[in-house]
Amino acid sequence: MNYLIALVSGALLPLSLAPFGLWPFGLLAIAGWFWVLAHPGGRDWLHGWLFGVGKYAAGASWVYVSINVYGHAPPLLAGFLVVLFVAGLGLFTLVNAVAFARLRTGDVLADAVIFAVVFVAFEWSLTWVLTGFPWLFAGHAHLATPLRGLAPVGGVLLVSLAVALTATLTVAAVQLWRRARRPAAALAVVVAALPWLAGWGLTGVAWVAPGATAEAALVQGNVDQSVKWDPEESARIIRTYLELSEPHWDAGLLVWPEAAITRFEHEVPELLHQLDERGAAAGTAVVLGLPHAEREPDGAIVYHNAVRAVGTGEGRYLKRRLVPFGEYVPLERWLRGLIAFFDLPMSGFSPGPADQPLLGIGGRYAVMAICYEVVYPDLVRAQAAAADVLMTVSNDTWFGASTGPLQHLEMAQMRALENGRWMLRATNNGVTAIIDERGRIRDRLPQFEAGVLRGTWRTMTGTTPYTRYGYLPLLACAVVLLIFAFLVRRPGR
Repeated sequence: MNYLIALVSGALLPLSLAPFGLWPFGLLAIAGWFWVLAHPGGRDWLHGWLFGVGKYAAGASWVYVSINVYGHAPPLLAGFLVVLFVAGLGLFTLVNAVAFARLRTGDVLADAVIFAVVFVAFEWSLTWVLTGFPWLFAGHAHLATPLRGLAPVGGVLLVSLAVALTATLTVAAVQLWRRARRPAAALAVVVAALPWLAGWGLTGVAWVAPGATAEAALVQGNVDQSVKWDPEESARIIRTYLELSEPHWDAGLLVWPEAAITRFEHEVPELLHQLDERGAAAGTAVVLGLPHAEREPDGAIVYHNAVRAVGTGEGRYLKRRLVPFGEYVPLERWLRGLIAFFDLPMSGFSPGPADQPLLGIGGRYAVMAICYEVVYPDLVRAQAAAADVLMTVSNDTWFGASTGPLQHLEMAQMRALENGRWMLRATNNGVTAIIDERGRIRDRLPQFEAGVLRGTWRTMTGTTPYTRYGYLPLLACAVVLLIFAFLVRRPGR
């Protein structure tokens, strides 16, 4: 029975996230998993792995669309690869469960706190281990609850810690009450309520101040992925973006999405010259995604997923965090050519350097995150203090009408809230959106339609504690909680 509870608990967690937004299910998911792991005697590793299988099968199996529809893998093979993907990610929660089992004291109040800290430690590990997969974090579900006030202080992981602490302490309070440990049960309820009270109080704090307003036009071309990289379609695609942009040259900022142009930068000098001249004459910065090739000192040619700014804009950004199998192929010597999915036309990219200047956009500066990069909190935070705006371009066409693109949007909203900066998000087929410094969507385009989102955004001055100190506030909270767990523990009880 406990194995089933662990599996179902994992499957409930994605229901708290976009597009469902049923945030109490995140609490229920963690509470169920903790209830199982807090009772020694079972196979902790299996309880952990099953939670991960449920979580990623329900929340990230949208990768099937890219593997089957656009990677041309037969349904059976695509399903098998998704099973491997889900099973592999379940290893993180497996180790999470084993680590908690080693630290478990036998006192439910202390264990509730220890579990919450270990849970968030493993979410943090997903931001860097094996390049990371920081998806389906519990904290992302709380853009509209009082816990949102914690995000500018310690980022999404501090919100996740609050969620986990609330869930586990609720379980602990119930069990303590049933054991007639009434003072301990009351203490659990008080500690569980503290993050919510703190978050509610912090929502009214203005960490940053509004500056000047500006306009932007974000172009959504809605180019079908099945023809996007067809060389014979490149002229038509360019024409589509030029026609959509024509009424918006006075916007001040014109943004085309990731790989809007599917030819290398050196292959389209006339187009770039045209955009540069037109933008300069209109006083508009033009930011567009297109691949870039450059020759290394040793003569080798490397390829990058890139963004270029022209017109009144300046600079080039080379994507740093690449998508495994989508933009590069691990174990390429053995996998390249094995099936069509391992030989996608854009899967030979190299990462750009870690230290790159901000993009210039008409006298202002933008942090750029290409697609998948926006899910990495630290990557966006690193330069946010010096930026006037955050910007992300993406091509979520890979995932069709699944939940993936909407989860991706939710994470972009969290990056805006964490750093107190507006976020401009231009995508190929949705969701193109303008997000304010509190993570709220001010305007958006419908998915699967060509169009231009034109609206205003604001520069912001000042920085949030998270932008300034990163995870230090989270670490401080974790240390305080572990001291609390040490003080209240009753070993063997």
